[in-house]
Amino acid sequence: MEAKATLRPGSCGGVCRWRRELERWTGGGGLKGKLLIDIGSGPTIYQLLSACETFEEIVASDYTDKNRQELEKWLKKEPGAFDWSPVVKYVCELEGHRDRWAEKEERLRKAVRQVLKCDILKERPLEPAVLPPADCLISSLCLEAACPTLGACRDALHHIKTLLRPRGHLVLSGTFGSSFYMVGDKWFPTLPLEEKFLLEALQEIGFTIEKLEKAPRAAETLLDNRSDYTGMFFLVARRGD
Repeated sequence: MEAKATLRPGSCGGVCRWRRELERWTGGGGLKGKLLIDIGSGPTIYQLLSACETFEEIVASDYTDKNRQELEKWLKKEPGAFDWSPVVKYVCELEGHRDRWAEKEERLRKAVRQVLKCDILKERPLEPAVLPPADCLISSLCLEAACPTLGACRDALHHIKTLLRPRGHLVLSGTFGSSFYMVGDKWFPTLPLEEKFLLEALQEIGFTIEKLEKAPRAAETLLDNRSDYTGMFFLVARRGD
């Protein structure tokens, strides 16, 4: 049976809010260029749906083999690939042309040139691959999932900075205060991030913060025991010279 994404009115909360912010910045908000790298893509493509309009080439990446395999299945239209069409239609609606969702899918498939192994705890996160410096890096929910300590998180930010050209942009989104999340009955630890730490860590390695949006956890999610995050953030930073 083919798995299919579903969107219900009011069902996506903060995720949809940050999805709209990402669309605004990478789809028509001034961020554009030749190469965009997605750090820690997971098995998902939604975060790239607007970027394929303003970046010529996209490189997706993830640590786990299974996530990379899922991405490849969708990109190659293989049997059993996850059906992202409801999400693609939603993004097209945000962009003002819901009826062009099939064109959007094909445009993204052409734009994604590689799906690479990524480990942000390494000095060269994408080795052995060698890429030109990117015009933009995006990453969502990766730092808190991959880094065991705040020190490791500082190092990881420095590592991914090396993938970005001078004055290029870094777009981050994630959670504050989360120590775990669950997928089904599987429990995964995460690193609780806080605003002060994140801003200082970025500024220390030469980034200028251009935008920071924050939202507290919605009251209706407080009984959801799949994670203990306290809020969400969306951040745009520019690398120095």
